[in-house]
Amino acid sequence: MTTTDLHLTAGDGAAARGDVLAAQDAVEAAAARLLGILNDSSAAVLASIGHQTGLFDAMAGLPPASSEQIADAAGLNERYVREWLGGMVTARFVEYRPAAGTYRLDPALAPSVAGPGVNNLARTLQYITLMGEVAGKIAQKFRTGGGLGYEDYPDFVGIQAADSASVHDASLVSAILPLTGCLDRLRTGIDVADIGCGAGHAVNLMAEAFPASRFTGYDFFGDAVLAGRAEARRMGLGNVRFEVLDAAALDVVEGLDLITVFDAIHDQARPAKVLQNIHRALRPDGRFLMADIKASSNLLDNVELPWGTFLYAISTFHCMSVSLAQGGDGLGTVWGVQLAESMVRAAGFGTVDVKELEEDPFNAYFVARK
Repeated sequence: MTTTDLHLTAGDGAAARGDVLAAQDAVEAAAARLLGILNDSSAAVLASIGHQTGLFDAMAGLPPASSEQIADAAGLNERYVREWLGGMVTARFVEYRPAAGTYRLDPALAPSVAGPGVNNLARTLQYITLMGEVAGKIAQKFRTGGGLGYEDYPDFVGIQAADSASVHDASLVSAILPLTGCLDRLRTGIDVADIGCGAGHAVNLMAEAFPASRFTGYDFFGDAVLAGRAEARRMGLGNVRFEVLDAAALDVVEGLDLITVFDAIHDQARPAKVLQNIHRALRPDGRFLMADIKASSNLLDNVELPWGTFLYAISTFHCMSVSLAQGGDGLGTVWGVQLAESMVRAAGFGTVDVKELEEDPFNAYFVARK
């Protein structure tokens, strides 16, 4: 063996050792990431409880306080509150002062976990606990196919209604509806339908803002329709009605001036049929406003989307599943802007404008005309 051979052998050994160390580092980094996910997902569940029980709202209005004081302010059991606070301290949501035995919600975090506004992400974290409740059932569907019905999701209507209401309360009349160019006509009086209306808050807000117009909310889920009717009664509205209807069976012909659909087309069993029915239901000068998830139809484009993993998760656990339960297409939450626009055009709409709003970073808005 020559000197050169010895140098090459030594160099190869060093390279091999470097590869082994790099592989070990990668394994350790992957394990650390999984531990981080374990902690963060646990924090998500605890934060969901903080929203559901009013703990975050109570703490946002308190100075540093003991667990007893926080429990009293929220009207809750102190022992549970104290254990929850431990989790929130270790998650860095809450600051703890051991000498005084007091807890304080991080002021920088408070706008993201407290209050009724659109910035309260703790409200959205309720979807994490919801997914956990149906995880076992969804795992079975991986083996059998099909999906879960709306009745399998405890209080989904309420969670979704509260989440969307924060956007609609702040922006529906002032920023979203103006995209249609129909405000003057709404004030004068036109016929409007909201398809997949859920608990009906959006259509009730529109009916309240435009008393001269006539509104109908359609939804497949009976409990949602009952919630919409109840809210309309509380608001004293006489220009809105609700019907239980699968939008694929909508048989209106040129009877509506404006149709809205907020984050509901991707849930449909037969979305193409629904879009065709919407086109047929509009009068020649009618408008269609569709809000749906602002993501790409191309998977790799969603890797950098800050909430991309959540979108695929909620699709797997709910949106795709409820469509498949009806023998549907199972488009899923992340069907994407590109596919959404092409399907609206395929339904017969000649003009489709895709718009974005600063007030609602999660959705794209499609305004279509015949």
